[in-house]
Amino acid sequence: MTTSIDTVTQWVEQHARPLSASDPEQPLTDPAALRQMIGAARVVALGAATRDAHELSVTAHRILRFLVQHSGFRSLLLEGDDATSAALDEYVRTGIGDPRALLTEARSFWRTEEILEVVAWIRRYNELHPDDPVRIAHPEPEGRVTAESGDLGDIERMLADNVIRWHADTGHKMVYWGGTTHTVAAAARNVLLGEQRFIHRSAGGHLRQHFGAGYLSVGLTFDHGSTGHTFPSPPADFAEAVLGRVDLDVYLLDLRTPAPDSVRTWLTEPAKTRVIGPVYDPENDAAFHLSGGSLGEWFDLVVHHRTVTSIRPLGSRRG
Repeated sequence: MTTSIDTVTQWVEQHARPLSASDPEQPLTDPAALRQMIGAARVVALGAATRDAHELSVTAHRILRFLVQHSGFRSLLLEGDDATSAALDEYVRTGIGDPRALLTEARSFWRTEEILEVVAWIRRYNELHPDDPVRIAHPEPEGRVTAESGDLGDIERMLADNVIRWHADTGHKMVYWGGTTHTVAAAARNVLLGEQRFIHRSAGGHLRQHFGAGYLSVGLTFDHGSTGHTFPSPPADFAEAVLGRVDLDVYLLDLRTPAPDSVRTWLTEPAKTRVIGPVYDPENDAAFHLSGGSLGEWFDLVVHHRTVTSIRPLGSRRG
């Protein structure tokens, strides 16, 4: 087993592309290489292991910019608040409205300076490109499935249908920014949140079924850090424990890269990856994870961060 993990580590080290993590204004990586990784994708999902990490939000913002500027993506679906999305779309298209006030009334994980910076950047982009604007997707849900009224499997189906419908209506290539538990391309994800376990196809699984290789799943993972919670390094049987063996602060890895048999085995064997939602207990870290599939099934690309820090709640600007 040690030899196998050493081989995996060497493969990751060989193919990892180092990134800086601090500034959304900084170029992400070699454009030609990343365009090749994106390929013919029509939907790129950015799945964050936790919504309250500054570094994961900045990375998602930088990928969004790249996809808009270099790959022709023209819609962003921010998972979780349809009504606010419609108002934000009005703002980025016309300048009408107050994005800070809108986000203040949104779901808790949207009330951040990082999300506000994304919205502000889209508005600036649209001012420069009025004939080819970026939209914030706000498909009208079919039926009224909610977290309170709906089966969780129905909610995953609804999330996927929202993406599919907006893509069909606009023809836009889309960025779907949400939580890992929803975006992973999982046929039968198994989510453990403390004492609660949920098993059903994820939204990303439905989207992979619909778009095939046109759905690109990107995992935003991390080793340890402190946000609203203090996160220890993951247990040894988590995928992040192997990804964290590489001596880089942040890196991009294409999991579809050719690899030795032992690495392919690691990528296709049953895996666990961290899932941090509104409920989390750092004293029982191992009980908050996704399983029921493999790393190579769930993600096409991974951006792994060694350390994460807290997002900035609205009104707490840095600098």
